Parts: sequence; C-alpha cells; structure tokens
Amino acid sequence: MTPLVVIGDTLLDVDIEGSADRLCPEAPVPVVDVERRWERPGGAGLAALLAARSTGQVVLVTALGTDADADRLTNLLGSGVEVVAVPLVGTTVCKTRVRAGGQSLVRLDSGGGIATTQPLGAQVRAAITGAGAILVSDYGRGMANHPEIRALVAERAAHVPVVWDPHPRGPAPVPGARLITPNDAEATRAEPNARGPLDRAAGLTVRWDSDAVAVTVGAAGAALATRSPGTSGMIAVPESARLAAASRPDTCGAGDRFASAAATALLDGSSVEQAVTAAVESAARFVGLGGASAVSVCSSTQAPSFGGGDAHTDPYEFADRVRRNGGRLVATGGCFDLLHRGHVSLLQQARMLGDALIVCLNSDDSVRRMKGADRPLVRAEDRARVLSELGSVDSVVIFDESSPAEILERLRPDVWVKGDDYADKEIPEAEVVRRHGGDVVFVRVVDGYSTTRMLATARAATRAESRDGRNYPGPR
Repeated sequence: MTPLVVIGDTLLDVDIEGSADRLCPEAPVPVVDVERRWERPGGAGLAALLAARSTGQVVLVTALGTDADADRLTNLLGSGVEVVAVPLVGTTVCKTRVRAGGQSLVRLDSGGGIATTQPLGAQVRAAITGAGAILVSDYGRGMANHPEIRALVAERAAHVPVVWDPHPRGPAPVPGARLITPNDAEATRAEPNARGPLDRAAGLTVRWDSDAVAVTVGAAGAALATRSPGTSGMIAVPESARLAAASRPDTCGAGDRFASAAATALLDGSSVEQAVTAAVESAARFVGLGGASAVSVCSSTQAPSFGGGDAHTDPYEFADRVRRNGGRLVATGGCFDLLHRGHVSLLQQARMLGDALIVCLNSDDSVRRMKGADRPLVRAEDRARVLSELGSVDSVVIFDESSPAEILERLRPDVWVKGDDYADKEIPEAEVVRRHGGDVVFVRVVDGYSTTRMLATARAATRAESRDGRNYPGPR
C-alpha cells in the first residue's frame, strides 16, 4: 500500500498538571503545585501519530529544528511515523498548558520557528510524489505556504485524495483538494455572509475549488457540502460516541483526529461521505477516550509512596489506603506470561500516571480461554511474584473472569491503563472505570514485542534445529 503523507507544522505540546488550593500572596492568582508534566507532538505531528494507528504507513513531512525540543518531538513520534524533515528557521514552537483540577489556567507559548522557503530536497519531493493520499495539516508556520510543496500537492491532487485542514494564519488550500476540513470559526472567517455551517461549506467548495468541504461543528458533527448532487447535508455524531464525548470537556486534538481519520478512510477507497461519517465518529470517540491527553507521555512526576511492592499485599486494602491518603490509584491488566521489554515499558508508563499501581493479572484458566491450551507458560502465582518485584508495581490481583470489570468495581481506580494498540477499540471495562469517576488512558506500546511472537520465533528456531539434526529441546 502507498503511504499516507502528512504535510504540515509540528509543535511540541506540554500539559503541566497540579493542584491549586491557595492564592499567591503578591497577586490574586492561583499557586499551582506541579505534580506531572505531559508531552506529545502537536499540530501535524499529532495528526500523523493518530493516522499511524489506523493505516499501515505514514510519512510526516515537516519542518524540524536542531534544538532539544525538536529531538524530543522526534522521540515522541516513535517508529510508527517516518519523518522527512525540512529545515526550521528559529526554534521549535512549544505550547504549554498549566492545568489544575481538570481546568486550564493559562497557556504559555514559546519558540517562533518557521519552515524554510529554500528549495526542497530530493527526499521531500519523493515522499510527496509517492503518496497514496495526502493530509495537509496547516498550523500557520510556513509548511503549507512553501511554493514547491503547494505545486507538488496541487499536481498530486489530480491523482490521489488530498485532505486540507486549514488554519487562519495559513494560505488558502490548493485547487482540486478532495476534502477541506475547517472548523466553524475558520469557515465563518472565510465565508462570513453565509447563513449557517452548511451554506458556509457550500460556498467554500466554490471559493476553494474543492470536491468537498466539511465544516466541523463540535458535538453537532459536521456540515458536508460536495459537488455531487444528493450528498450534502449534516452528518451527526452517533449517539454512543456523543454520550462518551459529552463527559469529557477537553476537546484538544479533536480536529486533528477528524482530519486524519478522513484522510485514512479516503486512502482506503471510501467515498467522501463515508470518510466524513467515519471522521465524525472517530473524533467524538477520541474526545471520549480523553482526547490528546490520552496520547501524551508523562515525562516527570512527583508522587508519594504508599508502601506495597509485596506479592502478599492485599490489593483492596491497599487501594483503600491510597484513597484515604489522597493518592491517585492506577490499574492496568494483562496476562504478563513471559515478561518482556514491552510489558516493562507499559508498567513504567502506567506507574507515572499516579501514586500507586495495581496490576490485574489473568488467572491460568483465563489465559487458557484466551490464548489456547498451551498457555500460560508460567503459572499465575509465579507471574504475580515476578510482577510484584518490579519497582513500578505496588500490588497484584489475580482474576478468573474474561474481563477485569468485576475486579475494577472493587478497586475503583482513578486511571485504567491500556496500550495504544487498543485506542480505537471498545474497552468493555471502561464503563465500570468511568462510572466510578476514573479515566481510561492509553500509553505507547513498544513495537515488535509480544509473548505470542516470542513463542512463535522460538518454536520456528526449534523446528529449524530439528531439521539440521541437532538435539535442541526448545523452550520450556
């Protein structure tokens, strides 16, 4: 499959979280006691990261500097996104939100980097001309205004779908885009005399010479206007997704999720109407799952210890102790049959989300039902003991059901952690967690690591050794 190429301006987004229960003596402003710092790619970087969850190959063409924040962005994008960089003039733009009690108090912007206007390198040109679909994620920092990029995208628009997500400080989209995705405020600014979102969308298809324009209107969905008769109209958020999103006020990143979902759907051969319908639902579910915060990485934390780390620690008593002392309880779950780097990474990230971590561990019977009669390789009591010896784990509870929902009813964690490979899937136990006021958070998984894959590799090696006539007993 040819790749989805995301072109645009990448920023570093930071959330500083803490508590604010007093005012500064010098001025009537809140004092925030910092507890955690979260980081994620912003702008086109976030769009690319989200797209990589639902399509095979994503290439990000963006301007990157040479400062520490640019290095951090590259690390945050991970191996799922191939980065093709053009030079950045100036320093990386960093947007820092300071939040307390779930509310944003102030945003601090730093860095003034702009994409260079110098001629493109061969790698950049090859990436754009080889695209199977293109998403232009404009954040007003010069990438969408580069004359060569505009010419290349305009040429490719005759052959592959182009989705353009505009910005008030950016240029008009190139002619011939398959879909343009302004929000209602951006559409109003561009088409001020229209009577509503649908009229604005219809007017902008003509003004921007595009096949279709979808004006996003938050919880109401999107107003879609196309050049094809009978396909224009309002596309509403499905009820289940709407209810999930209604409980989460932070919509940061929803526009990037909408545009990336539409682009991946068009890459897969969907019609514009199908792509916008999928994008409306994806954006709502993204907000319901925590929005951009769910793809953030905790880079620092200041958390007290509540004791634990013993295989015999009673998990329910421990959970009550954490709550009594005002701590934030985190839980995660899984089989953890053969402990590997991917497990350790998930547990470390989970522990950084709160003050204590409980692991909900599948029993032997539960593992057999999921994985087959030859699993687990390690019995539950031994798996629990190994986990409890890790510094990131405070307590372990073994459950026999197919879902940890019953356990979570008793634990009532503040955070339930899953790997980001579950981000676009239904999580059966999420309803239990949220009913008790908790959040479901997705953390980055380490690609290429799974017990099933390790076993398959070991067994293949055993067969190869047997064919060579060697006496090789295989994994025990």
